[in-house]
Amino acid sequence: MKGRLMVLALLLIGGLGLSGCTTVQPWERGYLADYTMREDRDELEVNMSEHMYFSREASAGGKGVGGGGCGCN
Repeated sequence: MKGRLMVLALLLIGGLGLSGCTTVQPWERGYLADYTMREDRDELEVNMSEHMYFSREASAGGKGVGGGGCGCN
């Protein structure tokens, strides 16, 4: 009984998860390519986030540069 309930619950959760997958139609792709959908649309926010991240990681300027802030390469 407990096993059947578990299988039913997993199938239900899987079905709900897969129902969100759909094909984007060509005429809908313009909405996804809109400027407001971009993650980096606010340059100041991106710069501040990168500054805080690299400050915490002790690897200032770590955009494509090898090594870290510790001096090791």
